Amino acid sequence: MPSPDRNREAPTPEDPMATLGTRPSPLARLLALLLSLIGLALLIGGIRLVWVGGSWYYPLAGAALLLTGFLLWNGLGSALLVFAAMLIASTAWALWEVGLDWWQLVPRLALWFGLGVLLLLPWTRRGLAGGTSPANGGALLVAVLLAGAVALLSQFTEPHRQEGEISRADPAPAAGEPPMPEGDWQAYGRSNAGDRYSPLAQITPENVHKLELAWSYRTGDLPGPDDPQETTAENTPLKANGMLYVCTPHSQVIALDPDSGREIWRFDPKISTQHADSFKGWAHMTCRGVAYHQQDTPSDGKRCERRLFLPTADTRLMALDADDGKPCEGFGDKGSIDLTRGIGSFTPGGYYSTSPPGVSRDLVIIGGHVTDNVSEDEPSGVIRAYDVRDGHLVWNWDAGNPDDTAPLAEGRTYTRNSPNMWSVMSLDEQLGLLYLPMGNQTPDQWGGRRTPASEKYSAGVTALEIATGKVRWTFQMTHHDLWDMDVGGQPTLVDLPPQKAGDAPRPALIASTKQGSLYVLDRRTGEPIVPVKETPVPQGAAKGDFTAPTQPMSALNLMPPPLQERDMWGGTPIDQMLCRITFRSLRYEGIYTPPSEQGSLVYPGNFGVFDWGGIAVDPVRQIAFLNPSYMAFTSKLIPEGSAADEPARKSEIEGVQPNKGAPYGALLSPLLSPLGLPCQSPPWGYVAGLDLTTMNVAWKHKNGTVRDSSPIPIPLPMGVPSLGGSVITGGGVAFLAGTLDQYLRAYDVRTGEQLWEGRLPAGGQATPMSYTGKDGRQYVLIVAGGHGSLHTRQGDHVLAFALPKE
Repeated sequence: MPSPDRNREAPTPEDPMATLGTRPSPLARLLALLLSLIGLALLIGGIRLVWVGGSWYYPLAGAALLLTGFLLWNGLGSALLVFAAMLIASTAWALWEVGLDWWQLVPRLALWFGLGVLLLLPWTRRGLAGGTSPANGGALLVAVLLAGAVALLSQFTEPHRQEGEISRADPAPAAGEPPMPEGDWQAYGRSNAGDRYSPLAQITPENVHKLELAWSYRTGDLPGPDDPQETTAENTPLKANGMLYVCTPHSQVIALDPDSGREIWRFDPKISTQHADSFKGWAHMTCRGVAYHQQDTPSDGKRCERRLFLPTADTRLMALDADDGKPCEGFGDKGSIDLTRGIGSFTPGGYYSTSPPGVSRDLVIIGGHVTDNVSEDEPSGVIRAYDVRDGHLVWNWDAGNPDDTAPLAEGRTYTRNSPNMWSVMSLDEQLGLLYLPMGNQTPDQWGGRRTPASEKYSAGVTALEIATGKVRWTFQMTHHDLWDMDVGGQPTLVDLPPQKAGDAPRPALIASTKQGSLYVLDRRTGEPIVPVKETPVPQGAAKGDFTAPTQPMSALNLMPPPLQERDMWGGTPIDQMLCRITFRSLRYEGIYTPPSEQGSLVYPGNFGVFDWGGIAVDPVRQIAFLNPSYMAFTSKLIPEGSAADEPARKSEIEGVQPNKGAPYGALLSPLLSPLGLPCQSPPWGYVAGLDLTTMNVAWKHKNGTVRDSSPIPIPLPMGVPSLGGSVITGGGVAFLAGTLDQYLRAYDVRTGEQLWEGRLPAGGQATPMSYTGKDGRQYVLIVAGGHGSLHTRQGDHVLAFALPKE
């Protein structure tokens, strides 16, 4: 019997309908489903992006992927041709947007390249009608090769690297070298000048690769379950009196042997707030350092001729005998001064000094940290000077009452909510001046009720007379600061070369700032040495507030260029698209875009280009070593009474900042993608070299890897942010350990070349120091304790590196 289909006309291969009956391979079906899902996400999200004024690429790419998926599912080889066209267009678009920048190309091309390779496989093309035709497979092969060639070429470019060299044929000796042994480190910045320069020259660019761990020590002071999130070991130890002095987050002081790390003595102040639940709601728990003082003329061997001054987390200033760690009974009340006197009420942790005091001859001078964005009724930021011997109050300078420096009378209170100085001051003994890096009157993001005195003294540097506390001059770096751009770094004092032969060196102060400007001022008068220009900035503050029409920007700066949509990044095209939508949805008109209810992009962000780590200066070679970081943040004002649906405050950059009393709270956060990656493209961190004779940045290199901040611990050298300072040594080597990955690194100060790295057991968010041991070896020491807000690994480690013993 004849077959029912015998007389049926067989379709020709040219008939498109003939291919609908083919059966694509399982791999092809899987790829079709994947392409369709990605395409649908890009189409929907891309329409949203176009709606807010963004790129048309994503909806067009999404449509192309949906068509590819449909054709592939139905066994049509033309799917390869459609995908090839999309890949070629994507490659051209990527080159137009970002050029040969590898990390910018990754989210634009890497996924498409990988999918193109899979589509070229025989197991994918088998069963596709026309899958092996030159018109389809050949076009796709060309597209894949083109994308691969672009990726390969990008490996030979360094668009973010600036090459250069700073060399001095005959460097002159540094002027005003502090009177201390070369192998000591007797103040937070080694000297009161805050230059973080050690004249030691045993370690050089030629032998630094031999550095090895000489010893390590664990303090035992680890973050507890009831501690605040930002429990940090930002400590720079001192080396004086033949010992190392370390302080811990809970205000303990430990003396170590500099050659072995052996504990000599330990002092625990038993801070009164250290019990269950006491730290909940605190913003910080940290100790950046202690201060050292030695009498100019030794007496008859009485105790406390050599003293350490310790600020505690429960708001005391203590004097300890540097020999044995016991309190100096004659200072204050049995070795302690109660810093709450005259301050008024505050929540636990809301006021205390996180940084070491300054010491000058017969005075110990201290400021205080005031927690940001809690309320409009916070403690004063008063600066107080006490007698180093008996602790009586000599003078006080309150920015809210700046002309009255006489010691506060009993029963009176310093001006509430006046600007504070939470960082480290610098002192010039010859000029008789001290220099305060100033913070703000809180809250940070809304300033409608700030006082005239606050507007004058906040977010700048103020010079006071050491002896009296009287204001000599003040220079403001940010007018009416609504972005938390307080001056975090210790001002660096350096003598610059004379402008012409026969002139004296110029006594200068360099202030590094969060916005990226480096202000170089005559430290006698506060007049700029490098020009500062008042520059128009975006306007339009929230209701009840105002913005300054201009901001002072230094001609010497490492400010990043304004962000654009093309600068948005992500791990995948979808991630990047969502970051673009976020970018377009925020208010952003460049640096100093005011906070808003809509949500504003703050770039540079709250951590700033430069923060409390400051800079390091080699006064002999006239080189400054910098570690700028670039991370965008968002700032959204939350009207009073409408924060119920927002996350509660966990730290100063997580959750709603309450700003009690103000009409707005604030929601602050880094600009991150849904995968938790920065929305802006890398690099996010650099090292740079500044030639102080020309005031030009000579070299700038990305710095650090994502080894310890990505799900897969691969040390990709993307350039990561750093929080912490650096040190320069007389041997021409700089050291830095503040990056998000756990390394202490060494660099050639002339070229910026990385010469060595040592692995750390925890985050190194601190500033290293260098000293000479009793054995004559030069050591480089770092405290590796991590940082809660940065989510680096926390610990309690003190590590010293040195060259091998001969």
